[in-house]
Amino acid sequence: MRELSELIEVEDPAWPVLGEKLRAAAVSVEVLDADAARGAAALLRTQVTVRSFLGAFVLHSGGAFVDDGWLRVYGSPAADNDRRLPSLAQVNGFPADAAADPGWRPEAGLVVAHDVLGGVFVLQGGPGDRVGLPGQPGEMVYFAPDSLSWEALGAGYGAWLSWVLSGGTEEFYEGLRWPGWQDEVRRLDGDRGLTLYPPLWSAEAHQDLAATSRRVVTMTELLDFARETSVGLDESDPGFLGNV
Repeated sequence: MRELSELIEVEDPAWPVLGEKLRAAAVSVEVLDADAARGAAALLRTQVTVRSFLGAFVLHSGGAFVDDGWLRVYGSPAADNDRRLPSLAQVNGFPADAAADPGWRPEAGLVVAHDVLGGVFVLQGGPGDRVGLPGQPGEMVYFAPDSLSWEALGAGYGAWLSWVLSGGTEEFYEGLRWPGWQDEVRRLDGDRGLTLYPPLWSAEAHQDLAATSRRVVTMTELLDFARETSVGLDESDPGFLGNV
C-alpha cells in the first residue's frame, strides 16, 4: 500500500488541467469544496495518484453536480455539506479507518457517479467473469435504469469525465428527458432522485415521457427498486449499485 506522499507528490498532477475543464465545461457544473482529510483518506483507499483525473478529483473536489444536477460525480465533500452530496468513500462503503484492512477493495468496481434516474457509473474493477460486469478492468460501465442492465462505455475515468464535461450527456440521455426537466432536477439534493410511473423500463413510459408521473425519492429507494425489479423480471442481479 503506497503512502499518501507517493500519491500526491508526483510530476504533472492532473488538477490544473481538470480544474480548467470544470470551469470551461459545455454544461453547467457546480463543484463542491473538498474536505482535505476526507480527500486524503479516499486517495489512500483508492491508491491512485493525483496524476490521474480520478485521484485529482477525489483529493481536490467535494464532488460535482453536472448538467443542472442530472449527474452527480463523487469526490470528498464535508460530511455536512449543504447539498447532501455523499462522498466517494460513503457511496462505496470504504472502511472508516484508511489504514485498516489495506487489502480491501470494492467487490466489483468503484461507483463514481449516479444520475437522477438511478443510472450508475462504475469503474470496472476486475475480469468480467469474476466481477459480473461487462468491459475490461479500468473501463467505465453503466447500469441503465431504462434497460436494467449494464453496458460497457469503452473509456476509462479520465476520458469519460472529459466527455461528460464536453456535453456528452445530451446525446447519452436522448430519449430519457422531457420538456422542463431542468426545473425538476436542479433543485434536488445529492441524495435524491426521480422515480417515474409508468416505470422507465416500460414501453408505456416512452410513449410520452412528459406524461409520466414523477416523484422525488431517496437515491437509496431508487437504487433498491431498480435492483429488486431487475431480479423480479428474471434479469440478472445487477449487484452493488452504491450506498447513497
